[in-house]
Amino acid sequence: MLGIVNPIQPPWPIAKRMTSDDRYPNAPITEAVIDIQVATPVTVDTLGQTHLGEEAKYPSSEKLNAATGALFFSPEMAPVATASAQPLGHLYRSPDGKQIYQARTTGYTFSRLAPYPHWAEFCSEARRLWDKYCTVAKPTAITRVAVRYVNRIDIPLPLKSFGDYLRTAPQLSPDLPEGLSGYFMHLMIPLTEIKCEAIINQTIIEPAKPDVVSIVLDIDIFRTVDLPVDEDQLWALLEQLRQAKNRVFEASITEEARRLFK
Repeated sequence: MLGIVNPIQPPWPIAKRMTSDDRYPNAPITEAVIDIQVATPVTVDTLGQTHLGEEAKYPSSEKLNAATGALFFSPEMAPVATASAQPLGHLYRSPDGKQIYQARTTGYTFSRLAPYPHWAEFCSEARRLWDKYCTVAKPTAITRVAVRYVNRIDIPLPLKSFGDYLRTAPQLSPDLPEGLSGYFMHLMIPLTEIKCEAIINQTIIEPAKPDVVSIVLDIDIFRTVDLPVDEDQLWALLEQLRQAKNRVFEASITEEARRLFK
């Protein structure tokens, strides 16, 4: 049976370390996600059974499809494009649309939109629905485990430098004109101590109000090796990924940014 190591001390410097009980009063979280990918022989029709008993709590349902396409070239004729959609599973939403779970032939996802409550409540509902998914899908193996948090940071104008709020931000050559109307940054960082990868996406989006610049800080922590073989190990690993997410978030922002969330 595979074991889960204890949470590590981060090898990178962090101005302020958050404990599991620390919370920002005005946390910038817009979406929190737990994603578990699996190998399973289940069919899409059978996955509909995951909704039994959840009709009141998750009344809205949608079909999920995987789209595929191809483009064929031939010297004798014009290029021909084809497209098809394969049934993948089901998506269910709570009445207020804030909680969403997906039951797919490739895995399970639970999402919470703002306002984010706290980890214990979020994790409890995710685990309850995961147990139902497992009863129906009977997965033979877990292939990927991830925790993802999408944050929107509203930086007040005028803004002198992104570096005043973000410790990882685009840096323009002094030979270029000053000012930046948009950017997209994608980083992949190995977290070798916990056998994980961190994906950080950062971009400018439409501002929440006229006097701010709105930045998305999207952090995805995942593992694809040495995955757990029982339930307790799985949820211990997810807790570990959440702690790693917190460390990456804290490493990405400055004290000036933290003041925005208090």
